[in-house]
Amino acid sequence: MAVNPSIITRDLDKVSEETGNIYESIHLVGQRAKQISNNLKEELNGKLSEFASTVDNLEEVFENKEQIEISKFYERMPKPSTLAMEEYLDGKLYHRYPEEETE
Repeated sequence: MAVNPSIITRDLDKVSEETGNIYESIHLVGQRAKQISNNLKEELNGKLSEFASTVDNLEEVFENKEQIEISKFYERMPKPSTLAMEEYLDGKLYHRYPEEETE
């Protein structure tokens, strides 16, 4: 998914269109952003754990270019909140209201 990492002005009417409440929409996007952030963190930690060393050799820290490239890749990615907002506006975000299901 190609997402513009820059700050974009959003139409609040469009953001609140699905739920009818801007705060509820922002809450949904925030929850999704937390999920994305946690997934990315787990993925990054998994990739970097391959480079874990029991020896604290300062030369190894500076010479590990693969590890640096992986870190830079994740730094350049759009923020989780930006990804979540794009998913929400594209209609790719599923949400439900548990209290309505029990009635």
